[in-house]
Amino acid sequence: MNDVVYQIYPRSYADAGGDGVGDLPGITARLDHVAGLGAGAVWLTPFQRSPQADHGYDVSDYTDVDPLFGDLAAFDALLARAHELGLRVIIDVVPNHCSAAHPLFRAALAATPGSPARARFHFADGRGPGGTEPPNNWPSVFGGPAWTRITEPDGRPGQWYLHLYAPEQPDWNWRDPRTAPFFADVLRFWFDRGVDGLRIDVAHGLFKAPGLPDLPAGVIPEPGRLRGNPLACDQEEVHHVYRQWRRLADSYDPPRQLIGEVNLTPDRAARYVRPDELHQAFAFAFVTAPWDPHAWLAAGTDLLAHAAGTAPVTWVAENHDVVRAPTRYGTTARARAAILAVLALPGSAYLYQGQELGLPEVDVPVAARQDPAWIRAGFSRDGCRVPVPWSLDPAGAYGFSPAGAQPPWLPVPVGWGDLSVEAQEADPGSTLQLTRRAVELRRFLPAEDTVRWSVREDGLLLARRGCGVTLAVAMGEGDARLPEGDVLLASGPIAGDGLLPRDTAAWLRTSR
Repeated sequence: MNDVVYQIYPRSYADAGGDGVGDLPGITARLDHVAGLGAGAVWLTPFQRSPQADHGYDVSDYTDVDPLFGDLAAFDALLARAHELGLRVIIDVVPNHCSAAHPLFRAALAATPGSPARARFHFADGRGPGGTEPPNNWPSVFGGPAWTRITEPDGRPGQWYLHLYAPEQPDWNWRDPRTAPFFADVLRFWFDRGVDGLRIDVAHGLFKAPGLPDLPAGVIPEPGRLRGNPLACDQEEVHHVYRQWRRLADSYDPPRQLIGEVNLTPDRAARYVRPDELHQAFAFAFVTAPWDPHAWLAAGTDLLAHAAGTAPVTWVAENHDVVRAPTRYGTTARARAAILAVLALPGSAYLYQGQELGLPEVDVPVAARQDPAWIRAGFSRDGCRVPVPWSLDPAGAYGFSPAGAQPPWLPVPVGWGDLSVEAQEADPGSTLQLTRRAVELRRFLPAEDTVRWSVREDGLLLARRGCGVTLAVAMGEGDARLPEGDVLLASGPIAGDGLLPRDTAAWLRTSR
């Protein structure tokens, strides 16, 4: 798949029901916007049944829709409308962990130590006097220990269970022989319904090192990154799972797509997209790279080198877990340039809702923050999840909800309408119009191509494609002289003197 994929965070896209939370009917009503961008697919983050402790990534029923978002009929209507518009639909599946409210985990809590019910998860006795210390020294990605102690059915302090994320998200035991068939049935349910692909959350997780040993002295994982714990992810057994899933996906007509959230270094991530495994693995290098031409050159070169002979690179600069690009890079101009950069390169490009509007990060008031990572680790992802503004009129949180609806689940800033779809539709120089033009031009570029990267002394990053189109990004301290060629598109105004303004990107036709 080499399309532009548009990521939708259902809570914050469009609220048709008026309760202040986005929903599936709201998405369906706004799919014209995605089609109008020229995207070829939409990716929906979790909408399955969940207590919403981590906003859907704590699933209590993998084959149903949470009433907060609608029902299966609403999902079927969304799927039908997307296909009518020529959009494929990718949904999230969360196989590393579930909700503490999942019936199988509740059964494990009600069972006794050593029972088959507990074997579906990672239960273990504690260490120290009375078992009061966690079974090992692993930290949670969201801060604190990765273990929570339970009270046994008879009221005594009991075993501990593993949760690499929040306590409400117990990890499945993928070494239990019942886990793989359980998830194969989940995949069949959605594939049979007509879903075109799955994005696999924490795809490098699933298996843990046998025996769950302590991390060696000196290994201190960075909060927010599972890959810092080599014993809790990237185990060799996970590849057998994806070979099974690939055979299942390929058995459908047309074959379904598998996209992994593989937050590893490019050399390790490349192992997940071998010909018989996943179709794509997310590339996070541009998300984490600073605004520096040498950092971008290193990231782009590394990604393409490890993708050779495996799968297309998935270029991405924003998603629902990171600070919005205008804030992260420091200026709106840089964020606009980043859009042209990810859309200029061969492979797939992923755009996060609102990126096409240039939405900045919002400093959500502390009292209104809902991210469990904020509560446990002190970092919040709420600022990139504020509802999308659709209209200039502030009614209904600038068109996110019907007029007179409940307040949105996260507060929107005053003046948010100035960045709305309505405002930018009327502005030919807007980020929305720039994104549309870039996606349209991208259709004429080959899906597979060579890229030669370089950085000039003036800080101009160049990515020269074999098809004769060059991406140029002025990432230095001043303006940079463009190479010879016809300017096809630029992220900001270019004077007639051949200079590319600082923090501006351009596409050039450098050969016929």
